[in-house]
Amino acid sequence: MKVQLRLKISQMKSKNYPENIIKVFKSSGFVLSEPDVLLDSNYIIQRSGENFRKLMLTFEDDTGKSMCLRPDLTVASCIKYLKDNSKGNSKIYYSGQAYRRSNSPKDKVINDQLGIEILGSKNRSADDLKVLKTITNSIKKIKIKNISIKVGDVSLFQKLIESLKIPERWKMRLNRHFWRPQYFEDLLNRLETNSDVDSSAVELDKKKFSEMKNLDQSKEIANRKVSEILSRFDKKIKDPRSFKENKKIVKIIREFLKINCPIDKLEKNLKNFVKNNNLSNSVFKDLSNIKNLSKINSKMVFSTNFGRDIEYYTGIVFEIYNSSKKEIARGGRYDSLLKSLGSKKKISAVGAAINLNNLSI
Repeated sequence: MKVQLRLKISQMKSKNYPENIIKVFKSSGFVLSEPDVLLDSNYIIQRSGENFRKLMLTFEDDTGKSMCLRPDLTVASCIKYLKDNSKGNSKIYYSGQAYRRSNSPKDKVINDQLGIEILGSKNRSADDLKVLKTITNSIKKIKIKNISIKVGDVSLFQKLIESLKIPERWKMRLNRHFWRPQYFEDLLNRLETNSDVDSSAVELDKKKFSEMKNLDQSKEIANRKVSEILSRFDKKIKDPRSFKENKKIVKIIREFLKINCPIDKLEKNLKNFVKNNNLSNSVFKDLSNIKNLSKINSKMVFSTNFGRDIEYYTGIVFEIYNSSKKEIARGGRYDSLLKSLGSKKKISAVGAAINLNNLSI
């Protein structure tokens, strides 16, 4: 096994994959960043979501503090950005390894990656295009042909949910668990049958609300002010426990998640979807950011059900595959991640990484 691994790395280097990819990164204006390998595991879980817990390789340092090898280079790059007190537009690239727990013999524990991130820029549409174009140019540079690209945009789902006439509690719930497909399907089944939480849960919310009213409103709990938490509890308590047309709402959501088409057909398909379900024409009024990506590859496929495996994505997501349909790169927009990691405000961010382990050699 070790001999095979050394052989693969040797073959990769002989083709100058890393060097040629980095040349494209540099010529596109990206500057080297070297994020930390060791991270505070509790910090990541508390601020980036439980999704990372199952991925992390953790251990305790000499003081008993729980640490982990970085499971994700995007998160590590964002932590470094905040740690360095960086401000404004930062275009970085990295070359390193992500370490993830393996649940299958087919999964790799060590993933060699080359990636780019644009942090703090306000030109979202141009940045999304820049990242995807830089990654595709890098892949072309190393002579990998017949690639295919799949694209999604998780913000479209959020816009749809916001437009539907359902209780706020359900809107928050569906948005929060969109990245957990199996649990999300269970939620849809409950919504379809109007089977919500029992009355004891409502009483528990009221009790928590009453207890927290006596706390300092500016105090933070899990990176949120007490006043924000109280506002949410107040909405939950006042929110209706059932509503009409629940089956119709679930039908609309499921129909939306079945949209899968060439990117140049997306606008037409969404218009038909809106018309057939008597929705407002303003739900998906601006698709310019998505249509902009077709300049790179007009054959890319768009799926409304795509990009649900990583919790921190907030907008455009994409994956690139080789001729064998093996994923060789992925990326997306994550405008809320830096705030969840400790920033006082939202910071625009988009990035992507090439998985060197999956490149054909």
